[in-house]
Amino acid sequence: MCPAAAPPGFDEVTPLDQIADARIREIVSRMRRINPKADPTRRLPDVPVERIPRHVAIIMDGNGRWASERGFPRIFGHRNGAAAIRRTIDEAGRLGIECITLFSFSSENWKRPADEVGELMWLYLQYMSGEREHLVRENIRLKQIGRRDGLPKEALAALDETVRATARCTGPTLCLAVNYGSRAEMVDAVRSLAREARDGRIEPETIDEAMISAHLDTAGLPDPDLLIRTAGEMRISNFLLWQISYAELWVTPAYWPDFGAEHLREAVRAYAERERRFGGLAPK
Repeated sequence: MCPAAAPPGFDEVTPLDQIADARIREIVSRMRRINPKADPTRRLPDVPVERIPRHVAIIMDGNGRWASERGFPRIFGHRNGAAAIRRTIDEAGRLGIECITLFSFSSENWKRPADEVGELMWLYLQYMSGEREHLVRENIRLKQIGRRDGLPKEALAALDETVRATARCTGPTLCLAVNYGSRAEMVDAVRSLAREARDGRIEPETIDEAMISAHLDTAGLPDPDLLIRTAGEMRISNFLLWQISYAELWVTPAYWPDFGAEHLREAVRAYAERERRFGGLAPK
């Protein structure tokens, strides 16, 4: 089913002086310091602004099935899936979400047929080159997590150029997980800590959760509040295992190429309705 059409004026930004509640006005003002287009009171009037997640992580699944069900090669689905990325980033900014992390290519995806992997790497290169100006124009900072080993040199060069171009951007963060596996990320963090202990820079007894987090690829980013998975699959797939310890999970049967603004709003609504206790008890 296609997402509902947006009502007239839906892309307009509500002036701050039209937000009567001072508490809500302050939260929206804070959001706009990161993204001037943030307007959660208009986009999601039924959701309290303080319940908008800061960081949303997404497992983009179903590209191949989307294409196969339409009689096209799997790569056709990946190409259409790339278009969903911009839709999602743009809507996230309007909702006031500060960071989006997308699982683009896992370390296990190298097992796929060589022609499909080659096409995915080509799409990766095209995205890094083609979206650079858009990211800069929208003041979006790009960050990538995952191992660089094995990625094409041309793609890495385009990545590095885009990272440099967006380094001074002060708006939302787009984090792409490419050649990423959470267990490998934790192995790398442990190795780094072990080297520091060996060299006498830290004592093993001082290692705590904060130190481990600081050695992960996502250092400097808030942990995801919400994890979305498309295509109906009910598994984590070795994605951000440390970081999503207390994230809320939301799964949709929609394939990633069909994912749009309304799906993201639906996920945020579901998130806002949940009671996050972080291992404690609900207040009486």
